[in-house]
Amino acid sequence: MSVRRADSLGGKAAVVGIGATEFSKDSGRSELKLAVEAVRAALDDAGLTPADVDGLVTFTMDTSPEITVAQAAGIGELSFFSRIHYGGGAACATVQQAALAVASGVADVVVCYRAFNERSGRRFGSGVQQREPTAEGTALGWNLPFGLLTPASWVAMAAQRYLHAYGLTPDVFGHVAVTDRRHAARNPAAYFYGKPITLADHAASRWIVEPLRLLDCCQETDGGQAIVVTSAERARDLPQPPAVIVAAAQGAGRAQEQMTSFYRDDLTGLPEMGVVARQLWRSSGLSPSDIDVGILYDHFTPFVLMQLEEFGFCAPGEAAGFVAADSLPLNTHGGQLGEAYLHGMNGIAEAVRQIRGSSVNQVSGAARTLVTAGTGVPTSGLILGTDNA
Repeated sequence: MSVRRADSLGGKAAVVGIGATEFSKDSGRSELKLAVEAVRAALDDAGLTPADVDGLVTFTMDTSPEITVAQAAGIGELSFFSRIHYGGGAACATVQQAALAVASGVADVVVCYRAFNERSGRRFGSGVQQREPTAEGTALGWNLPFGLLTPASWVAMAAQRYLHAYGLTPDVFGHVAVTDRRHAARNPAAYFYGKPITLADHAASRWIVEPLRLLDCCQETDGGQAIVVTSAERARDLPQPPAVIVAAAQGAGRAQEQMTSFYRDDLTGLPEMGVVARQLWRSSGLSPSDIDVGILYDHFTPFVLMQLEEFGFCAPGEAAGFVAADSLPLNTHGGQLGEAYLHGMNGIAEAVRQIRGSSVNQVSGAARTLVTAGTGVPTSGLILGTDNA
């Protein structure tokens, strides 16, 4: 993949298995056990066994190393193992790494996983605590002393500028929250199952960091999710309809920092996602009109609006109206605001379900899904499709 030309990865690998633990606020077990449960569930779904696996991919933030998961899950020798940096921005890139390994013959079956006790253990929303000095961490040193201590405070800076630039009010963010919770209310796996909200509920929720309210911020979750990737050829012989990896990309913009890229020329967009968008469209030959479902990373509602604009679904400043009009089925699992916060991995699983036709909020005829990973950081994205899309 290059920012200057199309790549040839598309169509060579597919997602053939998905598996997860329950999503809770107190799992009562270790993160390693959550990871192993998710991996075994994904392999069962794929009709494969631990003996078939020769590759594992996870996040740098994960506390369960590949070799430990392999041992605990009964997986044998590994020919490929990899970790992706930048928190939630890694989600789709784990699948990209798996697809690259499969397409090049480095591995035959690769499992991507993410597991954490993010609610009962370390809560990322609590902000920076006891961070070891790093070169990239120096950027935080310009912001923490002035009170920008949490992810919500970092996002609030960009959100405020977005509202100012387009003459909007914080109420526009409510359209994303309402859409996510509407879908979560029909999803038995979602933490907010049976609990939709209204725009009035959103407007009445308490401020976290203006202009972000409580219902603009994703929840915190304990759980695990795993994704199985193999070749498109092998996928056709397995039980589940394959979700073919049509395109995959990573992206970091100029002057990129982790959540604090405040010295760019413009704070009203997400340049890192713009890099991903250009690569996905270029390599797939598709455009926004070809996408049937969007699963967009929603740790905070303003960044969902900016993603829609970066991908060209609507003009800058118009995404709130686009969401309000239900112009694109969005986060049909309930997103991280409604289903669970699993660093975007549960969003990939929902994209697979849409391709299979098994989502609880199934979009009729869904043949292509767009999935994105964490924003405000170097990020990634996928386009998944049916075998004949």
